[in-house]
Amino acid sequence: MASTLQFKTNFAVSSKIEPFYKGGKVQISKDEKHIFCTCGTRINVLDIATGKIIHSIEQDDQEDITSFSLSSDDEILVTASRALLLKQWDWRKGQCTRSWRAIHNVPVASMAFDCTSTLLATGGCDGTIKLWDVLKQYCTHNLKGSSGVVHLVEFHPDISLLQLFSSSADCTIRIWNLRTSKCLCVLESHFSAVTSLAFSPDGNTLVSSGRDKICTVWDLEKKKPKRTVPVYEAVEGVILLPEGEDYSDIGVKNEGLHFITAGSKGVLRVWEASSSQCVFTQTLPAATPSVQDGAEDDGHPRSLTYCLPMPVSGGLAMVTAEHNILLYRLHALCVQQQFVGYNDDILDVKFLGKEDSHIVVATNSSQLKVFELATSSCQILYGHTDTILSLDVFKKGLLFVSCAKDKTVRVWRMDPESGTVHCVAQGTGHSDAVGSVCCSRLKKAFLVSGSQDCTLKLWELPEPLPSADSEPARLTAQVTEKAHDKDVNSVCISPNDKLMASGSQDRTAKLWSLPDFSLLGVFRGHRRGVWCVQFSPMDQVLASSSADGTVKLWGLQDFSCLKTFEGHDASVLKMIFTSRGTQILTGGSDGLVKLWTIKTNECVKTLDAHQDKVWGLHTSSKDCLMVTGSADSNIIVWKDVTEEELAEEQAKEEDQIIKKQALSNLLHEKKYLKALGLAISLDQPHTVLQVIKAIQQSEESQQLKKTVLKLRQDQKESLLRFCAVWNTNARNCLHAQAVIQVLLTHLSPEELLTFQGARAHLEGLIPYTERHMQRIGRLLQASMFLDYMWQKMRLTGGTVRGGLDEEMDTTPIPGYEPVFMIDKTPSGGEDKDGRASPEPEEEEQEDPEHHGEDIEEEEEGASKKAALRTHNGVNGRNDARPTGGEGSSEEEDSDEEEGPRVTVSEPAESKSAASAPEEPVYIQTEVR
Repeated sequence: MASTLQFKTNFAVSSKIEPFYKGGKVQISKDEKHIFCTCGTRINVLDIATGKIIHSIEQDDQEDITSFSLSSDDEILVTASRALLLKQWDWRKGQCTRSWRAIHNVPVASMAFDCTSTLLATGGCDGTIKLWDVLKQYCTHNLKGSSGVVHLVEFHPDISLLQLFSSSADCTIRIWNLRTSKCLCVLESHFSAVTSLAFSPDGNTLVSSGRDKICTVWDLEKKKPKRTVPVYEAVEGVILLPEGEDYSDIGVKNEGLHFITAGSKGVLRVWEASSSQCVFTQTLPAATPSVQDGAEDDGHPRSLTYCLPMPVSGGLAMVTAEHNILLYRLHALCVQQQFVGYNDDILDVKFLGKEDSHIVVATNSSQLKVFELATSSCQILYGHTDTILSLDVFKKGLLFVSCAKDKTVRVWRMDPESGTVHCVAQGTGHSDAVGSVCCSRLKKAFLVSGSQDCTLKLWELPEPLPSADSEPARLTAQVTEKAHDKDVNSVCISPNDKLMASGSQDRTAKLWSLPDFSLLGVFRGHRRGVWCVQFSPMDQVLASSSADGTVKLWGLQDFSCLKTFEGHDASVLKMIFTSRGTQILTGGSDGLVKLWTIKTNECVKTLDAHQDKVWGLHTSSKDCLMVTGSADSNIIVWKDVTEEELAEEQAKEEDQIIKKQALSNLLHEKKYLKALGLAISLDQPHTVLQVIKAIQQSEESQQLKKTVLKLRQDQKESLLRFCAVWNTNARNCLHAQAVIQVLLTHLSPEELLTFQGARAHLEGLIPYTERHMQRIGRLLQASMFLDYMWQKMRLTGGTVRGGLDEEMDTTPIPGYEPVFMIDKTPSGGEDKDGRASPEPEEEEQEDPEHHGEDIEEEEEGASKKAALRTHNGVNGRNDARPTGGEGSSEEEDSDEEEGPRVTVSEPAESKSAASAPEEPVYIQTEVR
């Protein structure tokens, strides 16, 4: 039963091949384990064994490094930048231990340590040389006299002589006596810049090289040249062969001084000093372009810029003009390792080899680079004579094809055992640059190419293919078709090898039948040129990406557009199907790689790791790896981490469930300290809040304080952070304030400020706390008003039934003046003196015009309501008083003078129903 298809959701960076050398000085450590090289503002330290960058030392001022030097004991690294600062580094830790002014008025161009690692010489662009004691930290010498830039400084290997050799723009070599700070002599032989110096072991012989195509052998005792050797190329580096060893494989048959030169021709040569003859010339790999004699060879890709000895391992290191570092065995001058320092623009990249162990990369050069992913070591393949534009790999991964601006296509084969790659076939026929190539899918039968000459060509592969030692086979085009009106940017072949699609700059994609190239249909809909076309591996669907920023899916039956994916802000340069054709990966000129699910038209993930156009995009045969190449010179291998993230998420959920259950058990057992610590470890403020509530609801009043104070400092820090969150909600602010009260009461301010982020959390508490205080103040005022209204309602609605004192609570409220005055003497009863007072008659007082009307009508209304009259008296007080007949008592008149009074009388029905007659109660109130 087939397994359920799992959609991909995310990719993570598995490994990265990035530039580590962009020109400048290169130095190898004395133990020959590391290579130090400049890369802009950084010094990168490369591990020779693994090819990985293990340290990267970067200037804080972001100024380019002009020169550097590593001490002889591999302990001290000193760099000089354009900011005119010298910095001393502990390079293993990446820490700057000291920095000082270089004193030079212009940047330092060259640096060198002596063999004791105590003296450092710096040569400036101002023509001066300064010597520094790096242990005692002071400048010891200031040597003047050189003309122009001092681009070379070297100490004599015999430190007892205290001699320094320098070369400047005047093409001479100066020898300085450090005891007297004087120039001993000037060696004149070269007519161009001196590029390197090599001393014999006894220190009596010096070999100098220059760009004037000669090498000079000097007798340092006589300070005169012994011999001048013409080498017929601009020499950048010279190395003396050690004496007493067998170098017969490289032409050394006699004893005496021999040296190796490296220069603009790109080959290593061995010279015999006594006879000035070249005894060995390195043989370039097959199909390697060499510089023709008499041609301008400056800046040729094969030219060598540095030559460094490796005496411990018996080898030497070469640096090419294309920033490649090559390590050779000295006895045979064969390449052991190759490192690519700078790839320039990555134009295409594909997985290669068994189990996708290698990747082949087309850069902005005529050389192909094959990287071993495990070690980052590289093979450089020569064959094309111009920039390689596109690559494709046959099904088994050992045979691949390339096309270039040189109008050719080449077929390459990898040896599965050794991993070496050789060109086995070559095809010519296009009249312009070949921009795209695609291999047959079922078997190694043919390939298709598309060119800027607007044509398509089909090439059949010979069977069998030539061996590695044979000449490459010649391919001839079987079919040629004028396909588009503009450049053909992309071609692809269907999984059954029966159809082919092409995408062009003319905004269209076309479907062709194979092998006769008959046109089946045209896909129109893009607003700009089509950069890439791909067949779905499962469905009869073609996908195309364009410079208009969209990806479209087309049906092969009716040539209609099925879906459009929009999300890139710029051109979509590359696109491939993944997850058995259910998802699409796209790379754009915005540097983004996007993962799309076709069914939902949704962009599942956006990967942002490149800074420039993503030209190369490919997935491994098992669909678990993806490689991307960009114009920022970075190659990134991505790993599908969907299953890992899913498993991690499930593990987190299970862990959360277990912890929540444990938390519930702890709360049930009233183990509040452990419960609170567990809740804090979950890092969920809501869960911690529930524990705080449970602690506050416990029987012991001081339980919260005891629990909080027993927490560790990191737990208190988290609790303070959670309080800042709770305090933003009025519903939870009381719990937050309770915890804050415990912390502020029992912890000193100094201790609180040691908490991580304590200042920010406390500042965040202040505004919300002030807001809560204002809200509570308003609530308190409102509650007092309700209390006042409640007391008033009780008094105004009360009766004397059962006794007034029993029905009403007239206890004065603390802090408030009494607002109710009750007259307990009923109407018609006895007053304080025992006199009977007549029962008052109520009448309506709202309108004075009704004062003389019939009293009987007013008595009927008096049984239902009390009449109040508005009085605008002094201070604006409301006057509500009872009115009686002619027989009102004098006490009532006196009460009216004291203030407003409210009289409430019982309705007539209640009087008749009472067992004993009750008189109305007069209640006096003063409204303030």
